[in-house]
Amino acid sequence: MPRTPRILIVGGGIGGLAAALALERVGAEVIVCEQSPKLSEIGAGIGLAPNAVKALRALGLEGKINAIAYASAYAVIRSWRDGREISRAYQGDYGEKFGAPSVTAHRADLLGVLAGALARSDVRLGLRCTSVETSERGAAAHFADGSEIEADIVVGADGIHSKVRESLFGADAPRFTGCICWRGMAPADAVPRDINTDDVTLWMGPHGHVVHYRVRRGELVNIVAHVDSDAWTEESWTRECNVDEVITTYARWNPALTRVFPASERWYKWALYDRDPPERWSKGRATLLGDSAHAMLPYLGQGAAMAIEDGCVLAGLLARGGDDLGDVLGAYERLRQPRVREAVLGSRARARDNHLTSRFARLKRDLRYAWRKRFGGDQTVFQAGRLYDYDAGRELA
Repeated sequence: MPRTPRILIVGGGIGGLAAALALERVGAEVIVCEQSPKLSEIGAGIGLAPNAVKALRALGLEGKINAIAYASAYAVIRSWRDGREISRAYQGDYGEKFGAPSVTAHRADLLGVLAGALARSDVRLGLRCTSVETSERGAAAHFADGSEIEADIVVGADGIHSKVRESLFGADAPRFTGCICWRGMAPADAVPRDINTDDVTLWMGPHGHVVHYRVRRGELVNIVAHVDSDAWTEESWTRECNVDEVITTYARWNPALTRVFPASERWYKWALYDRDPPERWSKGRATLLGDSAHAMLPYLGQGAAMAIEDGCVLAGLLARGGDDLGDVLGAYERLRQPRVREAVLGSRARARDNHLTSRFARLKRDLRYAWRKRFGGDQTVFQAGRLYDYDAGRELA
């Protein structure tokens, strides 16, 4: 890096803070602007696949992540009605296969680790970005309080409704997927003891699926239930609802699942959205990362992983790039596009596979799992080994 660039990151979530930490490590001057009055995350779980853990390792955080996460030995898929095991994937050897384990964590814990690792970044809270202007020489972000911050590069890490994205490419709407979700978080000791919560468990049925796994060193069980419906389109992750909604929706599902629901004292619901894979996400001296650029469904557990990878790759390219920062952003976009496209479209395909309505289609799907188990092939639960192989840390090194 020929000189120290000044980088402004709009958004202080997981992707924004990971990018800030990566940029710190290559010597950039970093400003992070977050619209909330404090750095916070919703009370939900997050999966960190091996590629995410490798990116966090490159940021010097693997030990701290292991201290707040939970590693399940197995990921299991079960049938919605009779509870039979459709697939069981051993995750205990992911370190050997992919170079890092697969773990699950509380989103707030992960954000705390990222925030605590920042050493030099200037984090400014309570600043809501309203627009961004960019040129060949720099960029500037404008905020609701009338202030303005200039930088060599502005990075939009402000989520699926990104103001940075809107400024660069015009207003558009994310795609409603026709799916609504509920989430709960239960103390592990509140779940009936005869129900196994040690494994990451996915229950697949017609028009829906439910996943539960442990977080926070195994102390809590994160529960997320998905169903095909257009009865609710609000996107907020903080809209509380009654557990009776969840119990009624899944009343015909196996009791080893439905008896988990009351263990969570609070439930929240939201509608699920994503975007088509973008053709561009950089313009002039501004670019995007994470959900701002490539919001995806959660069914491959890659949303946060791709955002963290984005930050590592961007920082690595800046460290090795020349004086033309616009060329660096173009290279960043070209390098990331094929990979995030695979994750976005793969997540959509996974959604269809999870919610098959035809008994014959479900039988064919289940036989595919059995065939792979017996005769080889990708043994990861989501057939995502290609994604897990990648190591963004090499770009940062």
